[in-house]
Amino acid sequence: MALDNAPSWQPLLAPEFDKPYMQALKGFLAERKAQRVTIYPHSQDWFHALEATPLEQVKVVIIGQDPYHQPGQAHGLCFSVRPGVRVPPSLVNIYKELQSDLGIVPVNHGYLESWARQGVLLLNAVLTVEESSANAHQGKGWEQFTDRIIHLVNEQCDHVVFMLWGSYAQKKGAFIDRNKHLVLKAPHPSPLSAHRGFLGCRHFSQANAWLQAQGRKAIEWQLPAQVASTH
Repeated sequence: MALDNAPSWQPLLAPEFDKPYMQALKGFLAERKAQRVTIYPHSQDWFHALEATPLEQVKVVIIGQDPYHQPGQAHGLCFSVRPGVRVPPSLVNIYKELQSDLGIVPVNHGYLESWARQGVLLLNAVLTVEESSANAHQGKGWEQFTDRIIHLVNEQCDHVVFMLWGSYAQKKGAFIDRNKHLVLKAPHPSPLSAHRGFLGCRHFSQANAWLQAQGRKAIEWQLPAQVASTH
């Protein structure tokens, strides 16, 4: 467990690794591995969101709940799956909203790396899960760690758009300074709730208009048509 590949975050988050909650989390994960439980994503990708999006480059934060729990899906960015994996239902709805909001034609993959490389922090609240067992690692300590990440963005960055989809993300982002940042709220894009107001929320165009009004570069939400895994 280390942030060697995320140098901008490392000095600010390093103290967390010595705290009791993180020691307990490390112990729990080691114990589950010793019991030969399959944990997703691979440990090298636990902090991939931080590696792909340095702190000083954060423009947009999207908060997910926990990683996908089937083989080959999760790689450390919320809502994203590796190339070649079927696009999950929530992401299908995100693509639908992008199309109606910005006219962006959906691609046939779910690999969101290009967003992350432009400053979209794709952060799950819980960074690990067990195979075929959603929320298996909820309440084990990750939430405290990811709260710290959101606090750091709130404190250290200026003019960031927080897209809070669903009540879970909205609770997690309740403390964000709205004088400094733009907070956009909508129901979760999952098929269970997307029709209650996620579809039609126009968050992507609102985010770009606001970023440009603050003198920041807009996000190119159009994903590349062809991708190969870059990490």
